[in-house]
Amino acid sequence: MNWEKLGQIYQVNNKNPYLLTHASNPLASHLKDDIFRIYYNGRDINNKSSVSYVDINIITHDIINDPKSPILTYGSENSFYSHGISIGNIWKQDGKSYIGFMGWQIRKNTHWRGDIGKFEIKGSWAGKPTLLLKSNKEDPISLSYPYIMYEENIYKMWYGSTINWNSENGEMIHVLKYATSSEGNTWNTKGISLPYKLGEAQAFSRPTLMKIKNKYHMWYSYRSGDGTLYRIGHAENKNGKKFDLNPNPNLNVSKKGWDSEMVCYPFVFEHKNEIYMLYNGNQHGKNGFGLAKLKS
Repeated sequence: MNWEKLGQIYQVNNKNPYLLTHASNPLASHLKDDIFRIYYNGRDINNKSSVSYVDINIITHDIINDPKSPILTYGSENSFYSHGISIGNIWKQDGKSYIGFMGWQIRKNTHWRGDIGKFEIKGSWAGKPTLLLKSNKEDPISLSYPYIMYEENIYKMWYGSTINWNSENGEMIHVLKYATSSEGNTWNTKGISLPYKLGEAQAFSRPTLMKIKNKYHMWYSYRSGDGTLYRIGHAENKNGKKFDLNPNPNLNVSKKGWDSEMVCYPFVFEHKNEIYMLYNGNQHGKNGFGLAKLKS
């Protein structure tokens, strides 16, 4: 699969204290015609993340509406999202739309960690976050970005789970796992969905999935452990449960500019029979996000 980069389509310029930097984890929701609402994570001066959005014409890249204010902020000190909300995808459940997210915390100067939550979303309104999946016997350390879909009469979730904060090469081991649920609230974990390989691909984040010609395709951020910053990888299979690792970039950095150091946090979606990818560049999307289109 080859991607054509269409450039940076949103650049951060915001004085709101919750959204001073970053437009990370861009997430597309179709509004009408060629206009999409792109939800994203902005950060405050302490790097705590909140949720906002911008409406963009995905064809012309014109910005239609940019409120530059949060629709949901990080929580109180005792909440599971006290230090940030990092969004995954949107799905429908019981007639409502939800966004799944990693809620992360830093407790008493310990290492940061995350749990998985969700909040209802309706246009520019966001409901109160609730916990969806917390640390458990299968995932005892930390959880991250969910991607959830309803298919074959069950809810399916791909998500991140930490195995070790520091491996022998100093990089964390954070893998992508798979879980299912009959009603979307209680989850049966199924173990690793995408294997890791030390020194090649061992720190994964923010999976995004799409079915193309009866195959599941997954894109994700990954780090190799050799000091290289995030790249975007790709894997595919027929059942969506166990993917084969292909530790080569599916979307790589540019020679210069806003995404010349890293590419990360992909979100893939379809519009008018074309497949697009929203993604972040240098410094985890500190200056905004870009767009690419699938060529083949």
